[in-house]
Amino acid sequence: YAHNARWGDGNGHAHVRAALLGPSLSIPFVSGRLTLGTWQQIVFLDFDNRPRRRELVVQIVGE
Repeated sequence: YAHNARWGDGNGHAHVRAALLGPSLSIPFVSGRLTLGTWQQIVFLDFDNRPRRRELVVQIVGE
């Protein structure tokens, strides 16, 4: 992956990691509660090598 060679920003690894994990997640609600397992949790990962302003979008879809 030659991202670093072309752009020179040193964060090619961040793009590969983000591509492996994917950009979104869908978690169902049952009776107004998230249906997570005992050991499950929601985490936000930012693989970039410099701080940037990020925006997290949460959309709740009804039945």
